[in-house]
Order: sequence, then structure tokens, then C-alpha cells
Amino acid sequence: MHGDQAIQALRDALRVTPHNIPLRTHLARSLAGLGRLDEAEQEFRGALADAPDDVAVKLGLADCYFRQGKDGQALVIVETLADRRDAPAEANVLYARLLVREGRIADAVARYQLALEVDPAAEDQALSAQLGIGPQNRAGEVFEGRVREAWGDSPSRESATEIERPQITFAQVGGMDQIKEEIAMKIIFPLKHPEMYQAYGKTIGGGILMYGPPGCGKTYLARATAGEISAGFISIGISDVLDMWVGSSERNLRELFEQARANTPCVLFFDEVDALGGRRSDMHGGGARQTINQFLAEMDGVDRSNEGVLILAATNAPWHVDPAFRRPGRFDRVLFVPPPDRAARAEILQLHCQGKPQEALDFVSLAAKTDQFSGADLKAVVDAAVEEKLRQVIKTGRPQPLTTADLARAAKSLRPTTREWFATARNYALYSNQGGAYDPVLEYLKLK
Repeated sequence: MHGDQAIQALRDALRVTPHNIPLRTHLARSLAGLGRLDEAEQEFRGALADAPDDVAVKLGLADCYFRQGKDGQALVIVETLADRRDAPAEANVLYARLLVREGRIADAVARYQLALEVDPAAEDQALSAQLGIGPQNRAGEVFEGRVREAWGDSPSRESATEIERPQITFAQVGGMDQIKEEIAMKIIFPLKHPEMYQAYGKTIGGGILMYGPPGCGKTYLARATAGEISAGFISIGISDVLDMWVGSSERNLRELFEQARANTPCVLFFDEVDALGGRRSDMHGGGARQTINQFLAEMDGVDRSNEGVLILAATNAPWHVDPAFRRPGRFDRVLFVPPPDRAARAEILQLHCQGKPQEALDFVSLAAKTDQFSGADLKAVVDAAVEEKLRQVIKTGRPQPLTTADLARAAKSLRPTTREWFATARNYALYSNQGGAYDPVLEYLKLK
């Protein structure tokens, strides 16, 4: 009863000052502590409406989602928080817990290690034991945020990363004509017309950094690039590089580049490159700096030529990538990948509805109602409509086709996840855009 009285007292105080963010946040945390997660979620959402940039409120809402099993909604918030330059350690710890639920243990280890580098006090002993890392490991010691073997050399990677041969091409990528043209000029034309580039002394290789809100097709575009030129494709996540053993991350990077050089033409794709190439000025440990230095050396081809090695990278937070990566010869093309336009949204919806029972779906009108939706958001719209249709089928026992109204209702119930990204990107585009790299963001937001 005491807990109920305390909650009521907080609610009464909040009626007097409804926009008191600390008070509403305290109420939300108190509700969450009592297991009243639905009510806590509503309070966190109310606080976020008044303070959309409050990191503590976002983290509280994400944790609330996590505890309710709403992993997709939690991931949207946590991914954005973890990509910040000043990302709190708690954000990466929660990210690691979500990745464990998805079965992505290696990615979870990498995220958890990033959290401990920022703040060792953020350690969760249960999670450390589950992932097999942390100070309690008697087999090793913590050194600059990583675990080092007490005896012997650190283990090497067990096997080479698989080289894919993507079959998709630009024809299967809806919209993005300007981006495809930039990639073609930098990567595709040099391979299709090598004699022309050789005549001008232009080498075949180089890097392109793609940035934009999550779920907008950066990875798909990278695979289509490899398919367009029948090249090998190596997709590299942070778990493929970051290692708990001192010096192993640098060796992993070297081996990945060597593998690409031995299989030219080859596209090396780095996902979440900000986690591997963050600003060195923000690094707390020397180990992370050494990894970045190794990355830069491999891109420059200090020991071996990168002729025929085509480097693509994607990030949701380009402002966290070390400026050294943008020098000529490295990621000298920085491309903004926006949410799909109306025509592309219609194509994406049509693609996700293929093979499902449907009746004369009006994809054009649906595309008009899903402004700012990412490709992942559009898939969520179709999934939500299908789930609702299945509920009806289970009740009635009569299968019914998907209708335009079904998809419209599903779209209305969801919010585009890109809005939160643009809220952050807008500040960088307006106030940290000395080189003009974020001009496309301003143009998309109609601020230029």
C-alpha cells in the first residue's frame, strides 16, 4: 500500500507541474520498479514528448520496452543512443542484452566490451558470466578495456570470412538514382572501362561512406554494388574485428584486407563503421586507438596495394567517424542515403506483399500515407497488417485477402523510426557542417 501511496503522491505533484521532466521520470522509474510497466511506458513517453533529446528518458523507455519484450521498439532507441559520440555505457549494456535475445552473441560481446571501456562500473555480473567476459574471468586480466591471456599468445581467427557472390543488381534497388550514379562513377565504371581510367592514371579502388537513418537499405545497396560488377562481397560487422585479446583486433583487420586483396575484384563492406572508426579524441583506451590506426593503414595500402579492393561502409552516425577516414584515398565519397521516396515506397510495399493473399492493393495511395518510413518500417507495416488478418482468420476460420484498408490501418498505427534520427542529424547539419558533408540532410529537411 505504501508503494501505491507514493505513486499517487507523485501523480498529484505532477498535476501541479505537468511539464516537470525529472518528476515525471521519477514517477516512471517508480512504476517500473513496481512492475507496472505499461504505466511506466506511458510516463516515459510523456516525458519524451516534452524533452525529445533527454538521454536518460530515452534509456528508461528503452529499458521499459526491453522488460516488456518489445525488443524491436527498444532496438530503435538503443541503436540511436549507442551511435552517439557521448553514448552512455548503459546504452551499450542494454544493446548487448537485446543482441543476446536475438542470438547474436558475438555482436553482444563487442557491444558489452565498448560499454566497459567507457565505464567499468557499468558491468552487469550476470551478463558478464553469460558472455564469458569481464574482470571475474580468472583466465585473464583486464587491460585497456580488453581481456588479456595471463599466459601464451592470443588465439587467431578460426577461419576466413565467407566471400559472398551477390546475385542482386541495381535493377532490384528501388529509387536512389543519384546514389547509384555516384557509386557507379567511383566503383563500377573503373572495372567496366579500366583502359579509360588507366589512361588518366586513375587507380581502381577507393572508398565510399554511406550514412543515413537505420533501415533505409545501405547494406542492400552495398550487396547490389558487388552484384553489379560480379565481384566478391565480404560483409564485416564489429564482431568480426573487435576481439577481447590485445592486438587481435588489428590482426583481424589485416587478415580481412588480405583476404579481399587475394580475391579481387572484391567489395569490403563495413557495417556500423563508427564503432570501428570512431573519433580517436573520444577514445578512453589505447587499444581502440591502435585498431583505428591499423584500419587507416590498411585503407592506405601501406604494405600491399589495394588495387581492385572496393571499400564501402555504412553508419547511422557519420559525426562520430574519425575525420582521418575522410581524407582522399580513403572514404573520399560521403553519400547520404535518405528514406525511400514515394515511388520507391510503393515498390518496397509491393515486394513485401508478394506471395501473400491480396486483392487489388493500391500501393500508390499507401506510399502517399507512409512519408519518412524506412524500408524496415514498411516491412513492419506489412507484418502488422498480416498479424491482424491472422487474428481475424483464427476467430472466423475463413481466410481473407489483404486489402488496402488493412495496410493503411497498420501504417497509421506505426510511426516512422527515421524521425528520431533526423532530430539528431538536424543539429549536426545546422551547427557542425563546416565542410558541407551534411548539406543533403538540410536539403531533405527543406532547411536549405
